[in-house]
Amino acid sequence: MMTAIDVASQPAAARRSVDVAPAALLVLGLSLLIARPILPAGLVRPPDWAVLPLDVWLNAAFDFLREDLGLVVVTRALGDGVAFLLDVVNAVLVGGRRGMQLPQPPWTVLAISVFMIGFALGRWRLALLAAGPLVWVALFGQWRFAMETLALILVAAPLSVAIGFALGAVAWRFTAFERVLSPMLNVVQCLPHFAYLIPVVVFFGVGRHAGAVATIVFATPPMARMALLGLRRVPQEIVEAGRMCGANRFQLMRAVRMPTVREDLLIGVNQVIMQCLAMVVIASFIGAPGLGHRLLQFLQGLRIGAAVEIGVSVVLIAVALDRLSKAWAQRRPMHDEIARPWARRQALPLVWAALCVAAVAASPLHEWADQPPRRGALSMAWFWDGVVSWMTVELADGTLAFRAFMLTRVLIPMRDAFLYVPFSAAFALAAALGWKIGGARSALVCVGYLAFIAVSGWWDRSAITAYMVTFAVFVAIGVGVPLAIWAARRDRRAAAVLTVCDTAQTFPSFIYLIPVIMLFQVNDVSAIGAITIYATVPMIRYSLEGLRSVPEHLSEAVQMAGATRRQRLVALDLPLALPHMLVGLNQTVNFALFMAMIAAFIGTQDLGQEMMRALSATDVGKGLVLGLCVASLGLFVDHLATRASAARRAALGV
Repeated sequence: MMTAIDVASQPAAARRSVDVAPAALLVLGLSLLIARPILPAGLVRPPDWAVLPLDVWLNAAFDFLREDLGLVVVTRALGDGVAFLLDVVNAVLVGGRRGMQLPQPPWTVLAISVFMIGFALGRWRLALLAAGPLVWVALFGQWRFAMETLALILVAAPLSVAIGFALGAVAWRFTAFERVLSPMLNVVQCLPHFAYLIPVVVFFGVGRHAGAVATIVFATPPMARMALLGLRRVPQEIVEAGRMCGANRFQLMRAVRMPTVREDLLIGVNQVIMQCLAMVVIASFIGAPGLGHRLLQFLQGLRIGAAVEIGVSVVLIAVALDRLSKAWAQRRPMHDEIARPWARRQALPLVWAALCVAAVAASPLHEWADQPPRRGALSMAWFWDGVVSWMTVELADGTLAFRAFMLTRVLIPMRDAFLYVPFSAAFALAAALGWKIGGARSALVCVGYLAFIAVSGWWDRSAITAYMVTFAVFVAIGVGVPLAIWAARRDRRAAAVLTVCDTAQTFPSFIYLIPVIMLFQVNDVSAIGAITIYATVPMIRYSLEGLRSVPEHLSEAVQMAGATRRQRLVALDLPLALPHMLVGLNQTVNFALFMAMIAAFIGTQDLGQEMMRALSATDVGKGLVLGLCVASLGLFVDHLATRASAARRAALGV
């Protein structure tokens, strides 16, 4: 890749030759766009001979693996193993299924246990935050559904952590495997949620075990990445010290490398848990029970009040698990002094055991002390239904006017503009942008991503997805960057905004559909509104972190030179924060793409709607092709943002 420093060091003639290529490609792209009415049909849309039957080929490949090689026997056996683990956990939490019955502790025992874990990791505040969601779901009659969701997470998260660490360790050990794994992880992490479901249905069927398998597949990549990055960062001096002590290869991994990268691994665990929660609702499409299934039912029936109530439960559980796992990652190992009495060293476990015994002893006294009954449970659905009714009546004029304006003046013209662009012009413009940012290689990579979409036969649907994502990203930049600039001026503001961003990122994606449906009902404005809200969070977060990372001595030097606040922002803060902001832009686009697929649930005409149809028909080939089209859009932006960020860092000397 050619950085800014490399270009600056070249002779003027060489620099002119470098600049001519993107300029020529830009002129070509604009010329093709202007000449669209007279272009041959083969330059406007990919000709029929260029569209490949990728879905047919993929279906044939999957049929070969499934039937001819008998892979379905192996996958069904693995599915039975996952189903057995789910049965065991469910037997403990909610009374078991398939005839498996284990002694079921009172719900208060689980609440006490979570409270004590929170207290051990973060004292009273974290303890109350951890146990609060369990009390909420018990009081609101959602205990069984919450435990079914928790059972899926308790099975999927450890398996994802184990598989992800194994993949990361093998990739760290063998460079050839890393070369294969890294691009696969890039593609997998850009695939939308629904793309995971169709192959799982083909190989594992439907049901709780299929939902757990889809969750495991979706949640594994972050752990693999963190394990690989962490093991790479282990200082060689520490490893040599372990070898001098006589440790073998296994002992070096267990007692030297893993403790050294403990924080990285626990951050990976946190990401795995959040990814599992992100699949709570998605996995319900293929039979996963719990809160996600209930939320999906209520949204399908437009029972917004009940959906809000379930959504609050999911959010509370997500926030509690996120805070607990982060506290665990930040906690340093503690070594008790041998001189301390045993009872004092084991005070927390002893208190926990005593409280659990008291809870078990009290369980026969009242049904609420044993298992929370659904009759007589609290409910706020009536309140939220009233809010929706009030908004529908009182805000009808405003929302209808806004919706009509957005559709007729903004969204539909923007969609038509994206559909108007010939694919040949899009190729030329993408090549010009790629060449300008990263040279000829980047131009070829960008054209390659668009070429896959062209030969897949889904160009128009991809253009609609691109228009939705582009609108959301522009709004996210317009809201996120000014908000980050405002927050960066005060530490208290920055802390408050980062806390809100952290909390918002724990929300499962389906939760964002609820407020827009309450405001605008089911239409394109609601879909794009949900995408915009979901995509704004990373833009705010990365912009704020970039602005706060500006060295203090540089800020002081600029102030001493007499620069105003605005001059410092334009000349120092924003240029130095640009690499962070480009990473935020990359994440914003990926978030928008993910949410665009979720928003298909409330009606769109993009790739997400076709993916929903593929899921309904269990068409694995079509579903994967659509998912790869979405991944191509995400990887296109990822490549450009990565190259631009690297060039900017090189120019800044960081």
